[in-house]
Amino acid sequence: MLNTVFSKSECIEHYRWGDDCHGWTFVDTEALSVKQELMPPDTAETMHYHDRATQLFFILKGRARFTIDGVITDLREQEGIEINPGQKHQIANVQPSDLEFILYSYPSTKNDRVNV
Repeated sequence: MLNTVFSKSECIEHYRWGDDCHGWTFVDTEALSVKQELMPPDTAETMHYHDRATQLFFILKGRARFTIDGVITDLREQEGIEINPGQKHQIANVQPSDLEFILYSYPSTKNDRVNV
């Protein structure tokens, strides 16, 4: 069996979200979603939670500020954090440079997001 090799330019979908943030979808099934996302300086996601999905964020470049159930956690490059279903969370880039990260969601977050 041959494994598929792909790059960002060959991803399933490129999308924009939030305040000029970018995302690239690599895997998008009901069971799993794998994305790479980029947040410019001084941007933040809306506080939200997922009923079913667990999410794992892994920082590739920059620093991320997470607020999870009211607790602030800062992550550097090569660090990750898991967020469980029901946890209210938000990621922000409060640094003067871009933030890039990989986001694994299992199962997928399709129709599983509740804004707070």
